[in-house]
Amino acid sequence: MGFVDKFWQFFGVETETKEELVELPIEPEERKFDRKGNLVSIHSTKTIKVVVCEPADFDEVKTIADNLKSRRQVVINLERTPAESRQRIIDFVSGTTYALDGHIQKIGDHIFLFAPSNVEISVDTRSAVRTSYIFTRPGPFGGTDF
Repeated sequence: MGFVDKFWQFFGVETETKEELVELPIEPEERKFDRKGNLVSIHSTKTIKVVVCEPADFDEVKTIADNLKSRRQVVINLERTPAESRQRIIDFVSGTTYALDGHIQKIGDHIFLFAPSNVEISVDTRSAVRTSYIFTRPGPFGGTDF
Protein backbone atom coordinates (compact mmCIF):
# COMPACT_ATOMS: atom_id res chain seq x y z
CA MET A 1 0.00 0.00 0.00
CA GLY A 2 1.27 3.33 -0.97
CA PHE A 3 0.88 6.75 0.71
CA VAL A 4 -2.13 7.79 -1.41
CA ASP A 5 -3.97 4.59 -0.61
CA LYS A 6 -3.37 5.13 3.11
CA PHE A 7 -4.65 8.70 2.84
CA TRP A 8 -7.91 7.69 1.17
CA GLN A 9 -8.32 4.84 3.60
CA PHE A 10 -7.98 7.27 6.52
CA PHE A 11 -10.96 9.27 5.24
CA GLY A 12 -12.99 6.10 4.64
CA VAL A 13 -12.64 5.90 0.94
CA GLU A 14 -11.41 2.56 -0.19
CA THR A 15 -9.75 1.94 -3.45
CA GLU A 16 -10.09 -1.28 -5.30
CA THR A 17 -6.96 -3.23 -5.61
CA LYS A 18 -6.62 -5.73 -8.34
CA GLU A 19 -4.83 -8.84 -7.47
CA GLU A 20 -3.40 -10.93 -10.16
CA LEU A 21 -3.55 -14.66 -9.70
CA VAL A 22 -0.62 -16.59 -10.95
CA GLU A 23 -0.91 -20.34 -11.28
CA LEU A 24 2.23 -22.19 -10.44
CA PRO A 25 2.82 -25.67 -11.75
CA ILE A 26 2.30 -28.35 -9.11
CA GLU A 27 5.26 -30.59 -8.67
CA PRO A 28 4.57 -34.14 -7.53
CA GLU A 29 5.53 -34.66 -3.93
CA GLU A 30 8.16 -37.26 -3.37
CA ARG A 31 7.21 -39.58 -0.56
CA LYS A 32 9.83 -41.00 1.64
CA PHE A 33 8.99 -44.23 3.35
CA ASP A 34 10.61 -44.39 6.71
CA ARG A 35 9.25 -47.81 7.58
CA LYS A 36 10.62 -50.87 5.94
CA GLY A 37 8.21 -53.69 5.13
CA ASN A 38 8.39 -57.03 6.84
CA LEU A 39 10.20 -59.60 4.78
CA VAL A 40 8.68 -63.05 4.80
CA SER A 41 10.44 -66.02 3.33
CA ILE A 42 8.24 -67.99 0.97
CA HIS A 43 10.26 -71.14 1.33
CA SER A 44 10.23 -72.32 4.89
CA THR A 45 12.83 -74.66 6.22
CA LYS A 46 10.44 -76.39 8.58
CA THR A 47 10.47 -80.12 7.97
CA ILE A 48 7.44 -82.31 8.36
CA LYS A 49 8.04 -85.61 10.10
CA VAL A 50 6.16 -88.81 9.40
CA VAL A 51 6.38 -91.52 12.04
CA VAL A 52 6.02 -95.15 10.94
CA CYS A 53 4.98 -97.55 13.71
CA GLU A 54 4.56 -101.30 13.88
CA PRO A 55 3.10 -101.80 17.36
CA ALA A 56 3.55 -105.25 18.82
CA ASP A 57 0.81 -104.77 21.41
CA PHE A 58 -1.61 -102.22 22.87
CA ASP A 59 1.00 -100.79 25.26
CA GLU A 60 2.62 -98.81 22.43
CA VAL A 61 -0.43 -96.62 21.67
CA LYS A 62 0.66 -93.92 24.14
CA THR A 63 3.73 -93.08 22.04
CA ILE A 64 1.55 -93.03 18.90
CA ALA A 65 -0.88 -90.62 20.59
CA ASP A 66 2.03 -88.44 21.77
CA ASN A 67 3.28 -88.18 18.18
CA LEU A 68 -0.18 -87.06 17.03
CA LYS A 69 -0.32 -84.50 19.84
CA SER A 70 3.05 -83.19 18.61
CA ARG A 71 1.39 -82.66 15.20
CA ARG A 72 3.28 -85.45 13.42
CA GLN A 73 1.73 -87.78 10.87
CA VAL A 74 1.68 -91.41 11.92
CA VAL A 75 1.55 -94.46 9.65
CA ILE A 76 0.60 -97.60 11.55
CA ASN A 77 1.36 -101.01 10.10
CA LEU A 78 -0.66 -103.67 11.93
CA GLU A 79 0.29 -106.66 9.75
CA ARG A 80 2.49 -108.21 12.45
CA THR A 81 0.27 -107.15 15.36
CA PRO A 82 -1.83 -109.88 17.00
CA ALA A 83 -5.42 -109.87 15.74
CA GLU A 84 -6.89 -109.30 19.22
CA SER A 85 -4.88 -106.06 19.65
CA ARG A 86 -5.48 -104.56 16.18
CA GLN A 87 -9.01 -103.31 16.79
CA ARG A 88 -8.15 -101.86 20.22
CA ILE A 89 -5.17 -99.98 18.75
CA ILE A 90 -7.22 -98.59 15.86
CA ASP A 91 -10.03 -97.55 18.23
CA PHE A 92 -7.66 -95.77 20.61
CA VAL A 93 -5.67 -93.95 17.92
CA SER A 94 -8.88 -93.07 16.02
CA GLY A 95 -10.29 -91.50 19.19
CA THR A 96 -7.10 -89.54 19.73
CA THR A 97 -7.15 -88.34 16.13
CA TYR A 98 -10.81 -87.32 16.41
CA ALA A 99 -10.14 -85.39 19.62
CA LEU A 100 -7.34 -83.49 17.86
CA ASP A 101 -9.55 -82.75 14.79
CA GLY A 102 -7.25 -84.91 12.68
CA HIS A 103 -7.79 -87.13 9.66
CA ILE A 104 -7.68 -90.90 9.12
CA GLN A 105 -7.03 -92.77 5.88
CA LYS A 106 -6.78 -96.50 5.32
CA ILE A 107 -3.82 -97.21 3.05
CA GLY A 108 -3.79 -101.00 2.92
CA ASP A 109 -5.34 -104.05 4.56
CA HIS A 110 -3.72 -103.38 7.92
CA ILE A 111 -2.00 -100.04 7.24
CA PHE A 112 -3.49 -96.71 8.34
CA LEU A 113 -2.46 -93.07 8.09
CA PHE A 114 -3.35 -90.77 10.99
CA ALA A 115 -2.74 -87.07 10.41
CA PRO A 116 -3.18 -84.05 12.71
CA SER A 117 -5.46 -81.15 11.80
CA ASN A 118 -2.69 -79.18 10.06
CA VAL A 119 -2.27 -81.91 7.41
CA GLU A 120 -4.77 -82.46 4.63
CA ILE A 121 -5.04 -85.93 3.12
CA SER A 122 -6.03 -86.05 -0.53
CA VAL A 123 -7.05 -89.29 -2.19
CA ASP A 124 -6.78 -90.08 -5.89
CA THR A 125 -10.43 -90.92 -6.56
CA ARG A 126 -9.73 -92.73 -9.84
CA SER A 127 -7.53 -95.34 -8.18
CA ALA A 128 -9.92 -95.59 -5.23
CA VAL A 129 -12.83 -96.35 -7.57
CA ARG A 130 -10.86 -98.96 -9.52
CA THR A 131 -9.86 -100.81 -6.37
CA SER A 132 -13.22 -100.65 -4.62
CA TYR A 133 -15.17 -103.84 -4.08
CA ILE A 134 -18.00 -103.19 -6.51
CA PHE A 135 -15.67 -102.82 -9.49
CA THR A 136 -13.32 -105.72 -8.72
CA ARG A 137 -15.85 -108.47 -8.05
CA PRO A 138 -17.21 -110.63 -10.87
CA GLY A 139 -20.79 -110.04 -11.94
CA PRO A 140 -22.91 -107.93 -14.27
CA PHE A 141 -21.51 -104.61 -12.98
CA GLY A 142 -18.08 -105.87 -11.93
CA GLY A 143 -14.80 -106.05 -13.71
CA THR A 144 -12.07 -103.54 -14.32
CA ASP A 145 -12.36 -103.12 -18.08
CA PHE A 146 -13.52 -99.52 -18.38
